[in-house]
Amino acid sequence: MILVNKLNFMKGGWHFLNFKLRCQKKMSILKAPENTSVWVDETKCKACAMCVSVCPAGVLSMHYDVTSTLGAMVKVDYPESCIGCGECELHCPDFAIYVAEKSEHKFAKLTAEAKERQAKLKENNYMYLGGK
Repeated sequence: MILVNKLNFMKGGWHFLNFKLRCQKKMSILKAPENTSVWVDETKCKACAMCVSVCPAGVLSMHYDVTSTLGAMVKVDYPESCIGCGECELHCPDFAIYVAEKSEHKFAKLTAEAKERQAKLKENNYMYLGGK
């Protein structure tokens, strides 16, 4: 069942809602690569770093990449630390990052180490810290 509220209609009407539904349908067909918690489709990613900024576990970071339009690209550096919250996937404006379903993958718990890593990433403008 799909609920249509006034906000959806006011933000672009039925076109916005229709686009959102088509994207959800396409995303539901995708299946996670085996033993992978989170992955990036680099062909869709514009390297805006939205996903990196909202990840509470510091799983993602930006890496310099001369082939990318903006000179950087999102990489999954600590997949074993992914808690499966889905914030990265929800905030991606390009539908370029995906999180496995909780029924398909066993996710980690949020640790102090992961929180510290995210804080350091934020201080470093979300660029890769090295060390792995």
